Amino acid sequence: MSARDAILKRLRERADGPLAVPECDFAVVTNRGWSQAERLERFERWITSVHGEVIHTPRADWTRRLAEVLAAKGVQRLALGREHPVAAEARKALADAEVELVDADRDIEGWQSEQFERVDAGLTSTRGAIAETGSLWLWPTPDEPRLISLVPPLHIAVLDAETVEDTFFDVVEAHGWAGGMPTNALLVSGPSKTADIEQTLAYGVHGPRELVVLVRHAGERP
Repeated sequence: MSARDAILKRLRERADGPLAVPECDFAVVTNRGWSQAERLERFERWITSVHGEVIHTPRADWTRRLAEVLAAKGVQRLALGREHPVAAEARKALADAEVELVDADRDIEGWQSEQFERVDAGLTSTRGAIAETGSLWLWPTPDEPRLISLVPPLHIAVLDAETVEDTFFDVVEAHGWAGGMPTNALLVSGPSKTADIEQTLAYGVHGPRELVVLVRHAGERP
Protein backbone atom coordinates (compact mmCIF):
# COMPACT_ATOMS: atom_id res chain seq x y z
CA MET A 1 0.00 0.00 0.00
CA SER A 2 1.38 3.42 -0.94
CA ALA A 3 1.71 6.23 1.56
CA ARG A 4 -1.12 8.05 -0.20
CA ASP A 5 -3.44 5.04 0.03
CA ALA A 6 -2.55 4.58 3.70
CA ILE A 7 -3.43 8.18 4.51
CA LEU A 8 -6.75 7.96 2.63
CA LYS A 9 -7.55 4.67 4.40
CA ARG A 10 -7.02 6.26 7.81
CA LEU A 11 -9.23 9.20 6.84
CA ARG A 12 -12.04 6.88 5.70
CA GLU A 13 -11.81 4.82 8.91
CA ARG A 14 -11.86 7.73 11.34
CA ALA A 15 -13.45 6.90 14.69
CA ASP A 16 -16.03 9.66 14.32
CA GLY A 17 -17.07 8.59 10.82
CA PRO A 18 -16.08 9.58 7.30
CA LEU A 19 -15.39 13.20 6.41
CA ALA A 20 -18.41 14.99 4.96
CA VAL A 21 -18.29 17.60 2.24
CA PRO A 22 -18.74 20.97 3.99
CA GLU A 23 -21.66 23.16 3.03
CA CYS A 24 -20.54 26.22 1.12
CA ASP A 25 -22.30 29.57 0.86
CA PHE A 26 -21.31 31.37 -2.33
CA ALA A 27 -23.71 34.28 -1.82
CA VAL A 28 -20.82 36.68 -1.26
CA VAL A 29 -19.53 36.18 -4.83
CA THR A 30 -22.80 36.26 -6.77
CA ASN A 31 -26.33 37.72 -6.83
CA ARG A 32 -25.31 41.30 -7.60
CA GLY A 33 -28.51 41.93 -9.54
CA TRP A 34 -27.02 44.55 -11.88
CA SER A 35 -28.76 45.50 -15.10
CA GLN A 36 -26.93 45.24 -18.43
CA ALA A 37 -26.32 48.99 -18.41
CA GLU A 38 -24.88 48.78 -14.88
CA ARG A 39 -22.64 45.86 -15.84
CA LEU A 40 -21.26 47.75 -18.83
CA GLU A 41 -20.68 50.88 -16.77
CA ARG A 42 -18.82 48.95 -14.06
CA PHE A 43 -16.76 46.98 -16.55
CA GLU A 44 -15.71 50.15 -18.37
CA ARG A 45 -14.96 52.04 -15.17
CA TRP A 46 -12.65 49.35 -13.84
CA ILE A 47 -10.80 48.48 -17.05
CA THR A 48 -10.18 52.14 -17.95
CA SER A 49 -8.90 52.79 -14.42
CA VAL A 50 -5.88 50.60 -15.33
CA HIS A 51 -5.26 52.22 -18.73
CA GLY A 52 -7.54 50.04 -20.83
CA GLU A 53 -9.34 51.86 -23.66
CA VAL A 54 -13.01 51.13 -24.42
CA ILE A 55 -14.68 52.02 -27.71
CA HIS A 56 -18.41 51.44 -28.17
CA THR A 57 -19.70 50.62 -31.63
CA PRO A 58 -22.82 49.22 -33.30
CA ARG A 59 -22.19 45.60 -34.25
CA ALA A 60 -22.85 46.37 -37.92
CA ASP A 61 -20.12 49.03 -37.94
CA TRP A 62 -17.42 47.53 -35.76
CA THR A 63 -14.91 46.80 -38.53
CA ARG A 64 -14.88 50.47 -39.52
CA ARG A 65 -14.00 51.38 -35.94
CA LEU A 66 -11.33 48.68 -35.99
CA ALA A 67 -9.78 50.25 -39.09
CA GLU A 68 -9.82 53.65 -37.36
CA VAL A 69 -8.02 52.20 -34.33
CA LEU A 70 -5.37 50.57 -36.52
CA ALA A 71 -4.77 53.84 -38.36
CA ALA A 72 -4.65 55.90 -35.16
CA LYS A 73 -2.19 53.49 -33.51
CA GLY A 74 0.01 53.22 -36.60
CA VAL A 75 -0.47 49.46 -36.87
CA GLN A 76 1.19 48.00 -39.97
CA ARG A 77 1.12 44.28 -39.12
CA LEU A 78 -1.90 42.72 -37.37
CA ALA A 79 -1.93 39.12 -36.11
CA LEU A 80 -5.31 37.40 -36.13
CA GLY A 81 -7.02 34.06 -36.66
CA ARG A 82 -9.05 32.83 -39.61
CA GLU A 83 -12.00 30.73 -38.43
CA HIS A 84 -13.69 32.79 -35.71
CA PRO A 85 -16.34 35.19 -37.09
CA VAL A 86 -14.48 38.14 -35.56
CA ALA A 87 -11.31 37.27 -37.46
CA ALA A 88 -13.18 36.42 -40.65
CA GLU A 89 -15.08 39.73 -40.64
CA ALA A 90 -11.91 41.68 -39.89
CA ARG A 91 -10.02 39.99 -42.75
CA LYS A 92 -12.79 40.81 -45.20
CA ALA A 93 -13.02 44.43 -44.09
CA LEU A 94 -9.25 44.98 -44.11
CA ALA A 95 -8.53 43.19 -47.39
CA ASP A 96 -7.75 46.45 -49.18
CA ALA A 97 -6.35 48.35 -46.20
CA GLU A 98 -2.70 49.25 -45.78
CA VAL A 99 -2.31 46.71 -42.99
CA GLU A 100 -0.54 43.38 -43.38
CA LEU A 101 -2.65 40.56 -41.94
CA VAL A 102 -0.45 38.01 -40.19
CA ASP A 103 -1.76 34.45 -39.81
CA ALA A 104 -1.80 33.42 -36.15
CA ASP A 105 -2.82 29.77 -36.66
CA ARG A 106 0.77 28.55 -36.99
CA ASP A 107 3.11 26.56 -34.80
CA ILE A 108 4.86 29.03 -32.51
CA GLU A 109 8.28 27.60 -33.34
CA GLY A 110 7.77 28.59 -36.95
CA TRP A 111 7.11 32.28 -36.33
CA GLN A 112 8.32 33.05 -32.83
CA SER A 113 10.84 35.71 -33.87
CA GLU A 114 8.32 37.31 -36.22
CA GLN A 115 5.66 37.45 -33.53
CA PHE A 116 7.94 38.98 -30.90
CA GLU A 117 9.77 41.40 -33.17
CA ARG A 118 7.58 42.43 -36.10
CA VAL A 119 3.89 42.18 -35.15
CA ASP A 120 2.36 45.50 -34.06
CA ALA A 121 -0.97 44.26 -32.72
CA GLY A 122 -3.05 41.17 -32.06
CA LEU A 123 -6.80 40.94 -32.60
CA THR A 124 -8.90 38.47 -30.60
CA SER A 125 -12.50 37.66 -29.87
CA THR A 126 -13.64 37.29 -26.26
CA ARG A 127 -16.07 34.95 -24.55
CA GLY A 128 -17.34 37.70 -22.29
CA ALA A 129 -16.38 40.05 -19.48
CA ILE A 130 -16.76 40.49 -15.72
CA ALA A 131 -18.32 43.70 -14.42
CA GLU A 132 -17.08 43.38 -10.85
CA THR A 133 -13.39 43.35 -11.78
CA GLY A 134 -13.32 44.91 -15.24
CA SER A 135 -11.93 41.75 -16.79
CA LEU A 136 -12.25 40.08 -20.18
CA TRP A 137 -12.21 36.31 -20.38
CA LEU A 138 -10.79 34.44 -23.34
CA TRP A 139 -10.49 30.76 -24.25
CA PRO A 140 -7.53 30.50 -26.64
CA THR A 141 -7.78 28.06 -29.55
CA PRO A 142 -5.37 26.95 -32.28
CA ASP A 143 -7.06 29.57 -34.47
CA GLU A 144 -6.59 32.29 -31.82
CA PRO A 145 -3.59 31.20 -29.72
CA ARG A 146 -3.04 32.94 -26.42
CA LEU A 147 0.20 34.61 -27.52
CA ILE A 148 -1.55 37.01 -29.89
CA SER A 149 -3.14 38.61 -26.82
CA LEU A 150 0.00 38.41 -24.66
CA VAL A 151 2.93 39.34 -26.93
CA PRO A 152 2.20 42.21 -29.40
CA PRO A 153 2.48 45.76 -28.06
CA LEU A 154 -1.24 46.32 -28.70
CA HIS A 155 -4.06 43.90 -27.94
CA ILE A 156 -7.41 44.65 -29.58
CA ALA A 157 -10.26 42.63 -28.07
CA VAL A 158 -13.79 42.45 -29.46
CA LEU A 159 -16.51 42.15 -26.81
CA ASP A 160 -20.26 41.77 -27.31
CA ALA A 161 -22.09 44.00 -24.83
CA GLU A 162 -24.60 41.33 -23.81
CA THR A 163 -21.85 38.92 -22.69
CA VAL A 164 -20.79 41.02 -19.69
CA GLU A 165 -21.70 39.19 -16.47
CA ASP A 166 -21.67 40.30 -12.86
CA THR A 167 -18.91 38.26 -11.21
CA PHE A 168 -16.29 35.62 -11.96
CA PHE A 169 -18.42 33.10 -10.06
CA ASP A 170 -21.35 33.84 -12.38
CA VAL A 171 -19.14 33.17 -15.42
CA VAL A 172 -17.92 29.85 -13.99
CA GLU A 173 -21.46 28.75 -13.15
CA ALA A 174 -23.20 29.97 -16.31
CA HIS A 175 -20.67 28.42 -18.67
CA GLY A 176 -20.14 25.12 -16.87
CA TRP A 177 -16.43 25.46 -16.15
CA ALA A 178 -16.67 22.65 -13.60
CA GLY A 179 -17.58 20.26 -16.42
CA GLY A 180 -14.63 21.13 -18.62
CA MET A 181 -12.12 23.90 -19.11
CA PRO A 182 -9.53 24.59 -21.76
CA THR A 183 -5.86 24.25 -20.88
CA ASN A 184 -5.66 28.02 -20.85
CA ALA A 185 -8.42 30.35 -19.76
CA LEU A 186 -7.24 33.97 -19.85
CA LEU A 187 -8.50 36.80 -17.68
CA VAL A 188 -7.42 40.17 -19.08
CA SER A 189 -7.81 43.21 -16.83
CA GLY A 190 -5.94 45.89 -18.75
CA PRO A 191 -2.52 46.23 -20.39
CA SER A 192 0.46 44.36 -18.98
CA LYS A 193 1.55 45.76 -15.63
CA THR A 194 4.00 45.01 -12.87
CA ALA A 195 5.28 46.66 -9.69
CA ASP A 196 8.76 46.93 -8.19
CA ILE A 197 9.70 46.49 -4.54
CA GLU A 198 8.55 50.05 -3.84
CA GLN A 199 5.14 49.19 -5.32
CA THR A 200 5.53 51.59 -8.23
CA LEU A 201 3.21 50.32 -10.98
CA ALA A 202 4.63 50.15 -14.50
CA TYR A 203 2.68 49.27 -17.66
CA GLY A 204 3.76 47.29 -20.70
CA VAL A 205 6.85 45.68 -19.22
CA HIS A 206 6.08 42.02 -19.90
CA GLY A 207 3.34 42.18 -22.54
CA PRO A 208 0.96 44.54 -24.35
CA ARG A 209 1.51 48.20 -23.58
CA GLU A 210 -2.03 48.98 -24.73
CA LEU A 211 -5.40 47.28 -24.59
CA VAL A 212 -8.31 48.46 -26.75
CA VAL A 213 -11.73 46.86 -26.20
CA LEU A 214 -14.25 47.26 -29.02
CA VAL A 215 -17.64 46.81 -27.33
CA ARG A 216 -20.21 45.79 -29.94
CA HIS A 217 -23.86 46.67 -29.37
CA ALA A 218 -26.81 45.10 -31.19
CA GLY A 219 -28.29 48.57 -31.61
CA GLU A 220 -27.46 51.98 -30.26
CA ARG A 221 -25.54 52.08 -27.01
CA PRO A 222 -27.96 51.82 -24.06
